[in-house]
Amino acid sequence: MILVIDVGNTNITCGVYEGETLKTTFRITTKIPRTSDEYGMMLTDLLKMNGIDKKQIEGCIIASVVPKVMHALNSACIRYIECNPLVVGPGTKTGIKITTDNPREIGADRIVDVVAAYEKYGGPVLVMDFGTATTYDLVTEDGCFGVGITAPGIGISAKALWEDTAKLPEIEIKKPKSILAKETVSSMQAGLVYGQIGQTEYIVGQVKKESGLSNLKVVATGGLGRIIADETDAIDIYDKTLTLDGLRIIYQKNAGK
Repeated sequence: MILVIDVGNTNITCGVYEGETLKTTFRITTKIPRTSDEYGMMLTDLLKMNGIDKKQIEGCIIASVVPKVMHALNSACIRYIECNPLVVGPGTKTGIKITTDNPREIGADRIVDVVAAYEKYGGPVLVMDFGTATTYDLVTEDGCFGVGITAPGIGISAKALWEDTAKLPEIEIKKPKSILAKETVSSMQAGLVYGQIGQTEYIVGQVKKESGLSNLKVVATGGLGRIIADETDAIDIYDKTLTLDGLRIIYQKNAGK
């Protein structure tokens, strides 16, 4: 079994694979500072609660966009899981050719997502990740990743509404019954959800137009992606485990190292 760890700005998402089968997943909040011992105890306890003995873990891979947690998390994997993790970064074999102006600027999470989408669905493919930020990444038919768009995520937009205005409340992010809202909560939900749907449809359409790739597949992932994917034909596939699958694929490509 291998342990895959995706360190995002909001959550650390973990999964355990046996071969290509995802056996279990669990999450840890990213923003709370923790020591390596705290990470180690949490990982071993969560593995145990999900029916996994840490001795069954033969390998580990991490993709992170939060550098400040990496020393403690890496140390925890070595000490408590007894695995020296592969960290996705420059020099990691991915099977994707990054053709952006500065490849080192590309977040590990985006690389992992495009690897998974290209391996699972082929190219050309546009990968959308509805996370803390909403990202759109284009991979060509021959596996080149050179185009990316970054927008504020739904959560960031919602937080700005209720933190930067005096009277707007904190709300649940969900699609309201109608865009014709008649009170504050549903009006905020309408603006957030329908605004994201509109952004999605326009960006996907513009990418297809400017790239000339009319056969472009659009694959979405991320916690809030299901809400949007269910409401628009611009998204072909919603894949909730895309990032974890990408980590597994990259680990397998580098297993001989």
